[in-house]
Amino acid sequence: MNVTRAIGANARVEGFCDPAFQPVLDAFLNNFEVHGEVGASVCIHVGDRIAVDLWGGHCDRDRQKPWDRDTVSVVFSCTKAATALCAQLLVDRGALDLDAKVSRYWPEFAQAGKEDATVLMMLNHSAGVPALREPLKQGAFYDWDYMTGRLAEEEPFWRPGTKSGYHMTSFGWTVGELVRRVSGKSLGAFFRDEFAVPLGLDFQIGLPATTTKQIAPIILYKPGPDTQLTEFIMALVGAPTSISHLSYMNNGGHDPNSGLAHAAEIGGAGGIANARALADMYRPLAGSGSVLSQERIDDMSRVSTETDRDETLLIPTRFGQGFMLSMDNSSLPPGSSVIIGRHAFGHVGMGGSIGFADRDRGLAFGYTMNKLGGGILLNERGQALVDAAYGCMG
Repeated sequence: MNVTRAIGANARVEGFCDPAFQPVLDAFLNNFEVHGEVGASVCIHVGDRIAVDLWGGHCDRDRQKPWDRDTVSVVFSCTKAATALCAQLLVDRGALDLDAKVSRYWPEFAQAGKEDATVLMMLNHSAGVPALREPLKQGAFYDWDYMTGRLAEEEPFWRPGTKSGYHMTSFGWTVGELVRRVSGKSLGAFFRDEFAVPLGLDFQIGLPATTTKQIAPIILYKPGPDTQLTEFIMALVGAPTSISHLSYMNNGGHDPNSGLAHAAEIGGAGGIANARALADMYRPLAGSGSVLSQERIDDMSRVSTETDRDETLLIPTRFGQGFMLSMDNSSLPPGSSVIIGRHAFGHVGMGGSIGFADRDRGLAFGYTMNKLGGGILLNERGQALVDAAYGCMG
């Protein structure tokens, strides 16, 4: 059924929702009415059909511009899945070997204790370079060669392969540089040519300067007086030499709303997309055809690293080869979990966006928004949509 639903005096939710997925529409509306959603989109494919394609609210903080069908926003770490797919395609083609040392493709990386780091370690967050110790120059995130050079020189925080710690933004340059070295194309160009164009994705890693897209500015999260602080947040604020602090705060003045950030190829946190693009990216991985072999999908979605205490996030985490797996940390403060299907794989983005594939259900899911939520992983808005989708499928 086509949807046009008012959510306040000058905003509405529009799109399509299969009647069987009415609970997803209800949860989407509830996010605006109860949880302070400003602008957002959600899209769900089940097999070969679209079950949900909704958008609504406003794309600006002042709530003057409507979020329309094609509005996009920065999806932060959801970009890691796109970066990982580029590497996985090269693995599938035999051009990149998961068990090979990184030095085979990127000789400069083999220094300061990283000589034995492998391609697999780069993908599963065990390579030991989740952050950089010394301050980054202003605008560092927008300078690919500077960031890859600094990471090549960095001494690892642990011997590669012996621990797991979320490579928050560094993932985009470590894995992305492998893609660049092997393919001969920049990460953004390779993703565009091999995934975005063939699949018709409105998803860019590095936005062209000539774009006329409506990009919804990110609205930062502000904790309230009753917010439960996670151990990660306490380290972020109070432990300036910790991995948690350095991985997030040592960023060279990065502003995700700036034109420089939009144009840069920030493969760990800078992709620009909407929910439809995320769901369409995962659709071939959920069983509706594929740009990757089934053998590769099977391998990359298995548990590759699992720990009771992630060196960066300081919570239990589970990763495949570049993808997050279900992490039920319900006993910890809100925002510490991402609860998806047992064999599902995907990635969350800072503030609560998410895209994933669940081959058991033939489900491809995407959710994006402009107002960030609290926590490290999913907050109540994204998880409510995920729960509603699974509930509709029994």
